[in-house]
Amino acid sequence: MPEYRYATLALHAGYTPEPGGPRQVPVAQSTSFVFESAEHAARLFAL
Repeated sequence: MPEYRYATLALHAGYTPEPGGPRQVPVAQSTSFVFESAEHAARLFAL
């Protein structure tokens, strides 16, 4: 088995692929936002 660096181990450690599933952990970049109210969010996004 190859020697992996810390970043690789941090990202992939503990993941066991299932049959028919992805071979690697899917990586998704996301964030969340805080608004004063639902109306405030609607105004910002022109909803």
